[in-house]
Amino acid sequence: MFVDLVKIKAISGKGGDGMVAFRREKYVPKGGPAGGDGGRGGHVVFEGDEGLSTLLDLRYRKQLKADDGEHGKSKKMHGKTGEDMVIRVPVGTTVFDGESDQVLADITTHKQRAIVLKGGRGGRGNVRFTTSRNTAPEIAEKGEPGQTLDLRLELKLLADVGLIGMPSVGKSTLISVISKSRPKIAAYHFTTTVPNLGVVGTRDQRSFVAADLPGLIEGAAKGQGLGLTFLRHIERTRVILHIVDMGAFEGRDPYEDYRAIERELVSYDQHLEKRPKIIVANKMDIPGAHENLERFKAHYTGDHEIIPISAATRENIEKLLLKTADLLETVPPTPLYGEDRFADRVEYTFEPDAPPFTIERGSDGVYEVHGERLRRLFDMTDFSKDQSVMRFARQLRRLGVDDALREKGVQNGDTVRIFDYAFEFVD
Repeated sequence: MFVDLVKIKAISGKGGDGMVAFRREKYVPKGGPAGGDGGRGGHVVFEGDEGLSTLLDLRYRKQLKADDGEHGKSKKMHGKTGEDMVIRVPVGTTVFDGESDQVLADITTHKQRAIVLKGGRGGRGNVRFTTSRNTAPEIAEKGEPGQTLDLRLELKLLADVGLIGMPSVGKSTLISVISKSRPKIAAYHFTTTVPNLGVVGTRDQRSFVAADLPGLIEGAAKGQGLGLTFLRHIERTRVILHIVDMGAFEGRDPYEDYRAIERELVSYDQHLEKRPKIIVANKMDIPGAHENLERFKAHYTGDHEIIPISAATRENIEKLLLKTADLLETVPPTPLYGEDRFADRVEYTFEPDAPPFTIERGSDGVYEVHGERLRRLFDMTDFSKDQSVMRFARQLRRLGVDDALREKGVQNGDTVRIFDYAFEFVD
């Protein structure tokens, strides 16, 4: 089964907790703190594999989760790093953030790896908090939580040339003639239900990869037929071969068929209008085809070359292949996505940084403190240790939370809620 679109949840590993430990051994006086750091959580990594051609393996997986890092150990031993979750995907797969639609990774080569979610940092053990004033700290950090994202994976086939056209214009017949691809061929619409790839060779020893893209009809860009499902596969192609049936199958007008498909390409992606193209006038062996071709040329006002062929009798096939190979040599590879689509793009603006926290009053009248930076400090604090709680209080004070609460009118002894915990405000 060919699957080219998958939605899945991915979770990177949580960092291991740091340890509070002290060295207590015979003949080792004043051993001191010896708690090790926790290990880093595993990353979620996508890797290209040219041996795969579909996302079927991921279709029924609800979520992908990397391993958590191990906790720190005594004797200053670090916890083991969590094992990365490596997901093999076909070359040509794009990973999107399901919520923002930003591109997180575009896998275009074999063995290419992309870290999509980073594992949480391991917490520091108490040996890291030793100072001249506190030689026996009972402070250790919890591991940083992993990241969670809803992902959308789209497979967009890597082909040099894309064959497009109305159903039954002879795309499958043509690709079976010019390559070793053997698609199903029959005289009814939507015989081809999945894209077919074929490696094409010319007589002068040049080669390229062609893809037969099925299901394009008028309204394809809006979901009619199979077009919306497979239009994405034409995005990576460098040259388009627009196949037109000059035999006027079922009494259709070849020029109107051509215009209908061109409108669908522009509706789906305006950049496809500028893609190098050859118009392939197919089925020239059928009676009346030459007259239809002359009428087509009379209406056509563009500058793309028109090459008449017959896929059934192989007439002019070699000329078409040579012209296609020549055109490919003049078209440099272009990136599929602009920089603005990638999530790691940096924009330099004059906007101030977002505040590290916000204070709101809850429905029960208790002041609540929120913020992403504050959340990270909160999650990495071990509230079972008094020294860790005091350290968290100092961190709040450095962030300015205490002063902000006073400005809101919080008095000594009032209750303040920070995420899942309620604290007594001490002025």
